[in-house]
Amino acid sequence: MTFPQRRPIFTFFLLTFGLTWLFWLPYVLSANGLGVFPWRFPSVLGSSQTLGLLPGAYLGPVTSALLVTAVTQGRPGLRRWARRLVRWRVGLRWYAGVLFVVPAVMVASTLLLPDAAADMTFPSAATLVAYLPLLVLQVLTTGLSEEPGWRDFAQPRLQARFGPLTGSLVIGPLWGAWHLPLFFTEWAGWPDVDWRMPAEFVLSSVLLSIVLTWVFNRSGESLPLAMLLHANVNTVFSLAWPQIFPRLDAFSDSLHALVIGSGLAALVLIVATRGRLGAPPPSTPCESQPETTALRRV
Repeated sequence: MTFPQRRPIFTFFLLTFGLTWLFWLPYVLSANGLGVFPWRFPSVLGSSQTLGLLPGAYLGPVTSALLVTAVTQGRPGLRRWARRLVRWRVGLRWYAGVLFVVPAVMVASTLLLPDAAADMTFPSAATLVAYLPLLVLQVLTTGLSEEPGWRDFAQPRLQARFGPLTGSLVIGPLWGAWHLPLFFTEWAGWPDVDWRMPAEFVLSSVLLSIVLTWVFNRSGESLPLAMLLHANVNTVFSLAWPQIFPRLDAFSDSLHALVIGSGLAALVLIVATRGRLGAPPPSTPCESQPETTALRRV
């Protein structure tokens, strides 16, 4: 038995961090980051991150999940993994909930910050028109590059081993830590970064991971829905939020709002489900026999 077959989860995380960080290194060291190299990544689709970050992101969670699944489970495992990736028939109420509840929660959470309501404005018509195309782009970039690894590969395995809540508490810090090199780039506004920002980002990743676990479980393991939720959070904070709250800091204050919103949602879900987060009872097979297609009850 090979090492990946003995330690598939460890191998997945090792490959995910190693491949991504290796391919992010030029961006971190460029003038878009630490400035060790004088050249800059050109702007494509309005951002240097398209060329600087996306290749490393695609070579991280999704590629690692594909490789480890192929080595450890062969074609049957790949079919199970791929079926969750295209499990989009979950009912319109799920999509409506993700589309509208996420912005509502994040805006409401921001209003809990000091002076947030003082200069609150309504987004422009151009922003509303651009929202859906950007959301689709986020699904195809951020969602597709990350969630097939974190939610489709790692979550079912960790959930089967530790339970849904503990599994989420394992994935959350690792998911957040995977982003840490980006704090040395213009992605986080480098050099105006202090230690509290990455710490708060990791905390938000833990809390949001709990919410994503519930959505993934409760929707019958629909990865498209988890991708949409992840992408919608990014779209809110990258497009609409700065216009609604023009006086707030686009990165640090949005992190505060994300922690508040995802924290409150996570707390409600933990209490309401008694920590099960939409997963089947412990006696019901899950990842070892991963075809759990029935919709869960809270």
